[in-house]
Amino acid sequence: MSFTITQRPDFALVTVNMKSGETYHSEPGAMATMSPNIELKASLKGGLMGSISRGLGGESLIISSYTAQGGDGEITFAAGQPGDAVHYALDGSVDIYLQRGAYLANSDGVEVSSKWQGMRGFFSGEGLILLRAHGTGDLFFNSYGAIIELDVEDEVYVDTGFIVAFESTLNYQVTTLPGARPGTNWKSLFLGGEGLVCRFSGRGKVWIQTRQIATYLNWVHPYRPVQKNNG
Repeated sequence: MSFTITQRPDFALVTVNMKSGETYHSEPGAMATMSPNIELKASLKGGLMGSISRGLGGESLIISSYTAQGGDGEITFAAGQPGDAVHYALDGSVDIYLQRGAYLANSDGVEVSSKWQGMRGFFSGEGLILLRAHGTGDLFFNSYGAIIELDVEDEVYVDTGFIVAFESTLNYQVTTLPGARPGTNWKSLFLGGEGLVCRFSGRGKVWIQTRQIATYLNWVHPYRPVQKNNG
């Protein structure tokens, strides 16, 4: 398999050169272009429970599968939001955990399911479920904004809204910022994620995005057109 990622970091496009008989899977609507000899099938990959598992992680229950028939082919994937994309080659020794909405595509041999975070997911403000990619093959994930790769050798704090993905070799704990200011609104702290970070420790990689959607929506909100009530 060979691939290219172009138009980075604002509007990344992933182009995969597929061998005859090779299959890739993606979120519905992620395919931008494909060769005419590529066959598309939509299904509940992994059965009903596997689909529900992905749905709990914020992804579609349906997976689109693309197979090159009778020769090599080319397919291009694009994420729904403006941002970057990253390739990761899974070899069976390390899993990748993805935040909600970060999954883009994968090859055969890679399974994508959900992982329950427990109460630390509740307090993170980012959702209770992570997506877990495991197996052997190629994984592509995307972000809102550019992606920065961090090599963790001891520990690092990352705001929960900026996390894209991380390796399973890392331990993580959702906590408050060291020295968080007194008088913090507790409702905002536990439900909105204000002042909450993820503390990663050990050795492994974390991918972060340079923007977060919640902050952008808060910035846009005052500029929304408001319908006046003439009554």
